[in-house]
Amino acid sequence: MASVTSLSDSVQQHLATALSAALPDAGSADPLLRRSDRADFQANGILALAKKAKANPRELATQVVSHIVTGDVIKDIEVSGPGFLNITISDKAITENLATRYADTDRLGVPFAAHPGTTVIDYAQPNVAKEMHVGHLRSAVIGDAVVKLLEFTGETVVRRHHIGDWGTQFGMLIQYLDEHPHELDHKADEVSGEEAMSNLDRLYKTARKLFDSDEEFKTRARRRVVDLQAGDPHTLATWQKFVDESKIYFFSVFEKLDMEIRDADIVGESGYNDMLAETCRLLEESGVAVRSEGALCVFFEDVKGPDGNPVPLIVQKSDGGYGYAATDLSAIRDRVFNLKANSLLYVVDARQALHFRMVFETARRAGWLNDDVKAFQLAFGTVLGKDGKPFKTREGETVKLVDLLDEAVERATTVVREKAEKVGLSEQEIVENGQYVGIGAVKYADLSTSAVRDYKFDLDQMVSLNGDTSVYLQYAYARIKSILRKAGEARPAAHPELELAPAERALGLHVDAFAETVADAATEHAPHKLTAYLYQLASLLTTFYDQCPVLKAETPEHVENRLLLVDLTARTLHKGMALLGIRTPERL
Repeated sequence: MASVTSLSDSVQQHLATALSAALPDAGSADPLLRRSDRADFQANGILALAKKAKANPRELATQVVSHIVTGDVIKDIEVSGPGFLNITISDKAITENLATRYADTDRLGVPFAAHPGTTVIDYAQPNVAKEMHVGHLRSAVIGDAVVKLLEFTGETVVRRHHIGDWGTQFGMLIQYLDEHPHELDHKADEVSGEEAMSNLDRLYKTARKLFDSDEEFKTRARRRVVDLQAGDPHTLATWQKFVDESKIYFFSVFEKLDMEIRDADIVGESGYNDMLAETCRLLEESGVAVRSEGALCVFFEDVKGPDGNPVPLIVQKSDGGYGYAATDLSAIRDRVFNLKANSLLYVVDARQALHFRMVFETARRAGWLNDDVKAFQLAFGTVLGKDGKPFKTREGETVKLVDLLDEAVERATTVVREKAEKVGLSEQEIVENGQYVGIGAVKYADLSTSAVRDYKFDLDQMVSLNGDTSVYLQYAYARIKSILRKAGEARPAAHPELELAPAERALGLHVDAFAETVADAATEHAPHKLTAYLYQLASLLTTFYDQCPVLKAETPEHVENRLLLVDLTARTLHKGMALLGIRTPERL
């Protein structure tokens, strides 16, 4: 399917041609086109051009208008205020544009990016032997949406789940289990992934308590870390058991989140062990890192502690052990030189911003990152409770992610059940839709907030049928599918000769902006731009319903034209929600 030229691009081309005719020296000037309340579009670029050319902006705007040919695309154009151009699109152009998008069933007119590359995205990073909590939600949900957006625009995406599966805590855990073997007295096939993980999590907390209070145990645990790093068979086998049990649990949680996590994409901290020594050697030989009090450090002019002294990035500790920096820098080397990435994206808590700034700068100094290969942290804020404080249980514990998801599904199922009789849903459909609505509500609440901002986790609001929620969008989609089922013999078809009602025009013009929105959301790694677009789409659809009958429109041609508009709106909602990782049930 050939790419679809959007109405805004068509207008942009008309204006650029007229600007060149009115002001030949302007070159490829940007008319600064945007949607407007006063017309379909407004162009503001003439003011800046007039200033540069020392011309009267209103006179220049009048000249530009004289070079515009109205008719097929632009119905009317007028000068407003000091030199703005107010532009109205013809009804015929809107309908023809919708018909072209409708014919492109797979992509709805969304083009592939002009210069796609390879992005490695690091997201959904749980820790082995620890239960996932609410703090793990954002990296998983935001990362999954960005993966889908980038892949849809043609980018080659390599997923990486950098799980915490190495280090001191495993020496501590393995040593404790060796000394207290009865504490993990279960067979893997007798308990669920969640139960096994709960046992491991409890074991970890007990071992940590002993590690912090008993110096002799601490010494034995640290010796065990050395055994692990040296590849001692017994220690490695116990470690592998922890990893395998944890993965079963991770997969069960991600399945609840309706996310695909593949085993091949899980490359934890342990995956870079063989590279650590070489990473340190390369940094030291190049002078990027220096020895300071026995540790291998990288210093930065602008990173100082409270005492005013530089705070270094420690790549190797004075005892020879490796820190997170060594692993992260080795991962960069692997992703750049082995995976051939030209973009590295880390979906990581904003509180780790300083660490990643130092790691990225170190990699730049080493020549691993440059103008052609860039790294970004997609930093995200904290999930808060209704009281605006970090989300905790009544006992002050961090909320388990599975408990949170189960409650969301339970609440959503209640909402679905209340409407079920009217729609005629079976019990199976109620349960299935409850899953889609509950998980969709959690994801949408997260994604509809700019990633870097904190947001309040309020399940009552999330599963509400009113307001900016996924349920509102899912019901809008289901409502259109209901209309299409009732259409009988009538089929969607374009009738460019028909005049459009104001609500039809508004909805049609917004549908036209889908491609541009997807491109922006992908380029800027900003799923919240897509959620804002979809919410407005559903809102315009509601207005359209109130003002424009579909199946009872005045003529068969009007019925067909409106069926095309609502069907394309449904497809746009469906595709947009899918890019966010949210399902849209046909009946709700």
